[in-house]
Amino acid sequence: MTVMLGDIRLDRIEESSDIGDVPHLDFPDATPEALTPYLGWLQPAAIDPVTGGTIMPIHAWLVRTPRCTILLDTCVGNHKTHPSLPSFHQQTHYRLLDDLAALGVCASDIDIVLCSHLHYDHAGWNTRLENGLWVPTFPCARYLFCQEELDAAEAAAQQGDSVWRESVSPVLEAGQGEVVAMDHELDDMIRLEPTPGHTPGHVATHLVSGGERAIMVGDLIHSPLQLPHPEWSPVWDHDPVMAAATRRRILELLADTGTLMLTQHFPAPSAGHVYSARTGFGCRYLGGGMVHGEEAVGWPC
Repeated sequence: MTVMLGDIRLDRIEESSDIGDVPHLDFPDATPEALTPYLGWLQPAAIDPVTGGTIMPIHAWLVRTPRCTILLDTCVGNHKTHPSLPSFHQQTHYRLLDDLAALGVCASDIDIVLCSHLHYDHAGWNTRLENGLWVPTFPCARYLFCQEELDAAEAAAQQGDSVWRESVSPVLEAGQGEVVAMDHELDDMIRLEPTPGHTPGHVATHLVSGGERAIMVGDLIHSPLQLPHPEWSPVWDHDPVMAAATRRRILELLADTGTLMLTQHFPAPSAGHVYSARTGFGCRYLGGGMVHGEEAVGWPC
């Protein structure tokens, strides 16, 4: 999917889209009873009607401005070590580089790599395996890191997480890493906003051009089922209370405005406009074919 935002071109590049666990295993508050009022609009795009599992794609956003080419989040990547996650462990079939090439972009064309946070499904293609060594995938890019997120990733490595060793440290050792503040402004088109909770150094990316605005929210919100209940934090959130407060703050900022929300795990097209609905929110997706929220099916009083 391609979106034009003023002079900025945005391309969504999907790496995978699998059916996961039933919602309450990942979102403890999303019990079958609690979800019943919303199934009419969650199925079939966000919840599989056959298995009841959540559908959360993994994708990157390619951002091309008149000044630079940016990759927002880098998915899982090939050959990465995730033994506790068999679906993503030592994969060799992911095609991010091929998909970039199909869009007319080669690895050396990427000027900036920016990960919303340093979890395995957002930083994997930071590096690739070459002759048994991890090397930066994008040889000409500056990789922007927030110190808070580097600290969290390094601490996770002490618990056996592979992201630091395979996807972050090789970039730093190659001299391509650059530490920036969580509210860093790249230029008048691109700036970061601190959105902690999912991880300590999680950031959202604001995009502005020609009077149009968008924000890539990363894992601030994982699934449309959180729209009516921003307080429903998933088990992956580092600080569930902070994450819920940050999620509501950003959704309130977006609601009923022209600002486009770009997500990292919502079903395709994964971008839309947030609107207020009762005590929560809904989303009208680009293309007009899907609405998640009160407009799709009336909520009970």
